Amino acid sequence: MANTRIEPGVPITLQELYPSSQFYKEAVSLRVTGMLSGYSVETAIGVIEDGDKSLKINTQNLRDVSFRVGSIYQFIGELHIEQPNNEVSFLQV
Repeated sequence: MANTRIEPGVPITLQELYPSSQFYKEAVSLRVTGMLSGYSVETAIGVIEDGDKSLKINTQNLRDVSFRVGSIYQFIGELHIEQPNNEVSFLQV
């Protein structure tokens, strides 16, 4: 059997997530905290904010969770970067 290792989500702030950051890599496992500023039930995409930074969160794998805009959440997941503009697309939780 192959030895697969699941990396823990590295706790960071949204201010630490920028293109030259060591955390700004495709599929890196992160733990981020922020205030939920918006959420779409149809797409299961939310946006968290911390100061002037924001990040899309894909919650399609979460079940039976009722999200409240304005509440603080912590998410652990893999970062996905949208090409070609190199912008953070979302965190898949």
